[in-house]
Amino acid sequence: MTDAYLARIGKLIRDARQHRGWTQAQLADALGTSQSAVNRIERGNQNISLDMIARIGEALDSEIVSLGYAGPMHLRVVGGRRLSGSIDVKTSKNACVALLCATLLNAGRTTLRRVARIEEVYRILEVLGSIGVRTRWINDGNDLEVVPPADLDLASMDREAARRTRSVIMFLGPLLHRMDQFGIPYAGGCDLGTRTVQPHMATLRHFGLEITATDGTYHAHVDREVRPTRAIVLTERGDTVTENALLAAARHDGVTVIRNASSNYMVQDLCFFLEELGVRVEGVGTTTLTVHGVAHIDRDVDYAPSEDPVEAMSLLAAAVVTESELTIRRVPVEFLEIELAVLEEMGLDHERSPEYRADNGRTRLLDLTVRPSKLRAPIDKIHPMPFPGLNIDNVPFFAAIAASAQGQTLIHDWVYDNRAIYLTDLNRLGADVKLLDPHRVLVEGPTRWRSAEMMCPPALRPAVVVLLAMMAAEGTSVLRNVYVINRGYEDLADRLNSIGAQIEIFRDI
Repeated sequence: MTDAYLARIGKLIRDARQHRGWTQAQLADALGTSQSAVNRIERGNQNISLDMIARIGEALDSEIVSLGYAGPMHLRVVGGRRLSGSIDVKTSKNACVALLCATLLNAGRTTLRRVARIEEVYRILEVLGSIGVRTRWINDGNDLEVVPPADLDLASMDREAARRTRSVIMFLGPLLHRMDQFGIPYAGGCDLGTRTVQPHMATLRHFGLEITATDGTYHAHVDREVRPTRAIVLTERGDTVTENALLAAARHDGVTVIRNASSNYMVQDLCFFLEELGVRVEGVGTTTLTVHGVAHIDRDVDYAPSEDPVEAMSLLAAAVVTESELTIRRVPVEFLEIELAVLEEMGLDHERSPEYRADNGRTRLLDLTVRPSKLRAPIDKIHPMPFPGLNIDNVPFFAAIAASAQGQTLIHDWVYDNRAIYLTDLNRLGADVKLLDPHRVLVEGPTRWRSAEMMCPPALRPAVVVLLAMMAAEGTSVLRNVYVINRGYEDLADRLNSIGAQIEIFRDI
């Protein structure tokens, strides 16, 4: 490689390391090398093999290069443009990955409609394919057909794909019914600080699952004599914890009561899907779920997951920060009602259509038209709560919205250790975001956005927030290494371009 390429690669590695919050010594430990070697690499003073670049990318969970392509994907954004027209909300990313894990319960064929074609889904499909599950895109690539084998080949699991998604943790619930012993790699995903899997282990222990974690693998052993004898009380009202409990209960031949359950959108979609499989679930939408499981499931089912409320919030925030009039169609309003109530108090000018049903026949949708508004900071702080409260994943979008409003807004993201820190990246684009502690920021508006070139934050929602701010900033901005955005959004740049944005995808190595 030339000295120029080495310097550019070194800068990408340094930026990815710093965004992860690692020191050079921590990266050196992960690679089994010295701090001085990492220092030379980052300065462009050491030749580096593609294998080493791949190892660094894996350690940092960042796509430093993409073999087979010209390099990692970046976005060039010409900001200051108004959006217009209308755009449809895609199906829920979080529901789709849960449903893909749930197909392991079924010996029959599962057809999922309008599955989000995103990196998170691709990683799960790679894992499923590696253990013998046959998947194929049908109907011009809009729908997905899943057919499991009689016996899964877990020894052949694509461990690299599994490590790149936290969703693989939801294999535990279905697999405990299929084999007495198995192993899956540690779950990965966004860098959002320490996210313990202990609530999963405590929940699944009621079904006889015991886990030993060694050498990067969860080693599972199932005691068939252990069955739930009383209601399962979740110590954390988490979405994936509730989903794992549901997946385990679905094939438990008896009645399982799950208390302190999440009632969020992806959990409801999973409940609706389980009902298609013949599993009766009482209490959907509440914090107490009663599951009437069946020991064996062999059905050909066809299911359409509902639309993604977080994507809807992303598009709403795009309209707000760019001061645009935009119609967002197929908005799952029951999972955005608190957000809309807060925005109304802030002065949002918007109009709602009559409600109608999603393709699953259950979720309430409407079309939302957002108009340019003079926003003021909310009186109370912005903070998430379990559904029906303000959605945890929608909190970051309020940072960009608050930066567009008059006054000071306190945002308290108490769930994740690092995500509030990533919101300070908006300062590079002209915002005034003060970090009060790892969970709280104070946002002062209004903001005169300015263009910048910067590395994509390693967490999905803050990364999209930075992109939206770039769309509002006059001039040309560059957002480097956007793999994390592709984990959760399908063709986001092209779809934003269809409503007036000017975003170019490029690669430079």
